[in-house]
Amino acid sequence: MRSMKKVIKVAGKLSLIATLAVCSAGSAKGVVAPPQAPLRGLQIPGVSNGSLEWTVLVLMTVLTVLPAILLSMTPFVRLLVVLHFLRQALGTQTTPTNQTLIGLSLFLTFFIMQPVGVQVYDAAIVPMEKGSVNALGALELSAAPMRKFMLKYAREKDLALFVELSKEPRPRTPDDLPMRVVLPAYMISELKAGFQIGMVLFLPFLVIDLVVASITTSVGMFQLPPVVVSTPLKILLFVVVDGWHLVVGSLMKSFN
Repeated sequence: MRSMKKVIKVAGKLSLIATLAVCSAGSAKGVVAPPQAPLRGLQIPGVSNGSLEWTVLVLMTVLTVLPAILLSMTPFVRLLVVLHFLRQALGTQTTPTNQTLIGLSLFLTFFIMQPVGVQVYDAAIVPMEKGSVNALGALELSAAPMRKFMLKYAREKDLALFVELSKEPRPRTPDDLPMRVVLPAYMISELKAGFQIGMVLFLPFLVIDLVVASITTSVGMFQLPPVVVSTPLKILLFVVVDGWHLVVGSLMKSFN
């Protein structure tokens, strides 16, 4: 490693010396260096060759909206809600940590959305790279696969609610629904599904809590909190039945 660093330092010094030598030689012969091109921003496909400020503005806007897109247009909400319900049902408080649950939800979301991402790439990114459409056209083309995915899991009741609230005419087909109707309907549908799965997960652990509380009360152990006994029992049951395999498998199958 040290030898590599020495080589890099020597190469850097040699390149600097060579540059200075060329510049001095050119100035000695009266050669005027050509003017350098002005600094330009990163070239974004579909965006006109604007200044660096516009490029930074576009990139910062995308980075700002990215968390909202992740939360509203993917299964991330359902996965994270279910995993938090599971942790509360186990009674482990902070184990697994929030970072662990969010990381697991992110990778599961990537696993589920990978086919949709391929469709978005083929439908929008490839034409934009070829120059056949601009950025706005690519955005419209990418909305079709995402709308199809969200409509698959959005409840008709929720879609009808937001169509009524938006005061728009009743669409002939689901594909005619605008994104401002599909997005909130999909989100509340995912929240409902997450709470339903979380309630089912809570039931067996709630039974353990009730049984332990009744036993400790009947034997007169009033000073011993039932959670001290029930928590190890719930963790033992979860490990014996291979709980993570069952929970993650059931979650993934719910998106088939």
